[in-house]
Amino acid sequence: MSTTTTGAAGTTETELAIGGMTCASCAARIEKKLNRMDGVAATVNYATEKAKVTFSDDVTVADLIATVEATGYTAAPPAPPRERNAPEQGGPGAEAADELRPLRQRLVTAVVLAVPVIVLAMVPALQFEYWQWLSLTLTAPVVTYAAWPFHRAAWTNARHGAATMDSLISVGTSAAFLWSLWALFFGSAGMPGMTHAFELTIARSDGAGNIYLEAAAGVTAFILAGRYFEARSKRRAGAALKALLELGAKEVTVLRGGREERIRTEDLAVGDRFVVRPGEKIATDGIVVEGSSAVDASMLTGESVPVEVGVGDAVTGATLNAGGRLVVEATRVGADTQLARMAKLVEDAQNGKAAAQRLADRISAVFVPVVIALALATLGFWLGNGAGLTAAFTAAVAVLIIACPCALGLATPTALMVGTGRGAQLGILIKGPEVLETTRKVDTIVLDKTGTVTTGRMTLLKVHTAASTDEREVLRLAGALEHASEHPIAQAVATGAAEKAGPLPVPEDFANLPGLGVQGVVDGHAVLVGREKLLAEWAMHLPAELARAKEEAEAAGRTAIAVAWDGEARAVLEVADAVKDTSAEAIRRLRSLGLTPILLTGDNRAVAEAVAREVGIDEVIAEVMPQDKVDVVKRLQGEGRSVAMVGDGVNDAAALAQADLGLAMGTGTDAAIEAGDLTLVRGDLRAAADAIRLSRRTLGTIKSNLFWAFAYNVAALPLAASGLLNPMIAGAAMAFSSVFVVGNSLRLRGFRAES
Repeated sequence: MSTTTTGAAGTTETELAIGGMTCASCAARIEKKLNRMDGVAATVNYATEKAKVTFSDDVTVADLIATVEATGYTAAPPAPPRERNAPEQGGPGAEAADELRPLRQRLVTAVVLAVPVIVLAMVPALQFEYWQWLSLTLTAPVVTYAAWPFHRAAWTNARHGAATMDSLISVGTSAAFLWSLWALFFGSAGMPGMTHAFELTIARSDGAGNIYLEAAAGVTAFILAGRYFEARSKRRAGAALKALLELGAKEVTVLRGGREERIRTEDLAVGDRFVVRPGEKIATDGIVVEGSSAVDASMLTGESVPVEVGVGDAVTGATLNAGGRLVVEATRVGADTQLARMAKLVEDAQNGKAAAQRLADRISAVFVPVVIALALATLGFWLGNGAGLTAAFTAAVAVLIIACPCALGLATPTALMVGTGRGAQLGILIKGPEVLETTRKVDTIVLDKTGTVTTGRMTLLKVHTAASTDEREVLRLAGALEHASEHPIAQAVATGAAEKAGPLPVPEDFANLPGLGVQGVVDGHAVLVGREKLLAEWAMHLPAELARAKEEAEAAGRTAIAVAWDGEARAVLEVADAVKDTSAEAIRRLRSLGLTPILLTGDNRAVAEAVAREVGIDEVIAEVMPQDKVDVVKRLQGEGRSVAMVGDGVNDAAALAQADLGLAMGTGTDAAIEAGDLTLVRGDLRAAADAIRLSRRTLGTIKSNLFWAFAYNVAALPLAASGLLNPMIAGAAMAFSSVFVVGNSLRLRGFRAES
């Protein structure tokens, strides 16, 4: 796949893989710098670590890369999909297969070394003669090696006059560590037998006997844990593309020189003829040149009824041949196929989706400069009042240390961990903290029909019989004949008949009539099952009541199947994609959350409106092609709506990625699940309402955690500036705020799904 394409006259579009971003504000900074270039329009996505850039002829890709590097990050054209998605063992992609390993190594280092440091500082009984030197030895690797990403990001931020949570972490941990070094080597803290007594007294000291190593080590460990779990979620963001590319057939049987030959699908060329047997996926887009069959295209198009195809009909790659043998001539291969274009739609939607900036970063952008200014003001005040250099520095450094975000580091990951854990118990998987901000603003929910509101499989719904005809007899004879057919509608009839009428007899004779139905002999009766046209060919016509039932069924978008035997039309069977029992209740719950439901489907309007009436949806958008679903979502967003999308098929993947909030049914395809922000494991639409409620509750918990974490910092800052903060008050206050944050998060365990 080319990463650079020619767009409108005089413009080129390219993608760059961005490295070195640590938060959403990094993405915003790179985007701002690129957009300042003449003739450049760029969007940068933190989740996918890509920049999508459109630029004029007088700008080169090298210029774009140079601008990103000047901003403090790395940029390069991304690797082709095959190389990126399928790294060979020991090959160039092998290391990328576990890009979380460096972060995991830093986290393990920080936790193993920080725990004893925190325990020693908080339990005076364990403070042996040289405990402070052991604490220093354990803390040094944590503050240098484990916290290195924070220091690097803080330096990059400082060079560009910005501040994020990374800046706050770096400044706070560095201040605590450097002051402890000074106190150990030049103050009295390094003396044998030094202890931190558990005294919550407010008294001014010169700080020479105080060390803050537990703050430096503990904060680093806590925040690395949060970053690791967030990175694990973020890593899945690009997996939708891989899932889409995996959907196609891997191998294909081509006809060459009158012989069948098995080759890889990517080696197909336009004009090649290939064989598709029943149950196989169609390898690429093409035209049927031999044979007839029913093709199940619901995965791509959302059309619930299998499509009958014959010579001259177009077929799409990755759809399933559910009937007879086909020979297809390839018309589009590789990046030109509908599947590849849908993968591109997903990628474009993900790149264009604005990554929600972390709340902590937005607060830190203001908080960090204020804290640094306050520390400098404190230093200046005490020096001006003749308090002495040591006391003045003690007060100034205490300001930086107390601002160090211990509780802040726990605020998001603990709430997210408890919220996602509770969600998993209820069959709701939340991908990451960015998802939660969107749930609060969503006001419109777009629902795919097939597999979401409906079951996604053809079902025998009703049996209409002529006078003096037994329904059980109809089901036995029609079901027996349909059981011998491979057609999906026939299988729906056979399954329904077996459930209602018990074991089915075996036909004595059977013939499949493409496009019409089936005929055969069952229990000595000559039976016909299929279209009304099939009966007409045998001079049989539906009586008035059955003709009326057929018309009503078709008006409701259902498939009507005529049944006749022994020269007489006996019944009409209604087959359709049945509405799930829980869908109407789910719509009611979504409305109660302030959401406006819209039904969106590739199916015909009659079917869509019948389903909408049954579940209580007022607005229907039907007969929509897969690529147009994205445009529908964009149009709704253009009207100022915040859109949630619920879907389950490949045809929904791009729309799920484009929507402000994508909810994927866990019973659907991998591509849809990967493109969504929330996954509903049970495949029950009621879980969508529970997912939005849980997400909103989790977001509310994160916000209250952040408030109290900062409130603790702000309340303690005056004490620090006054020089009245001793280590035990700092430690106790930090511990209390952390316990409060954890306790507040644990309340999410009480969340209940609506019964």
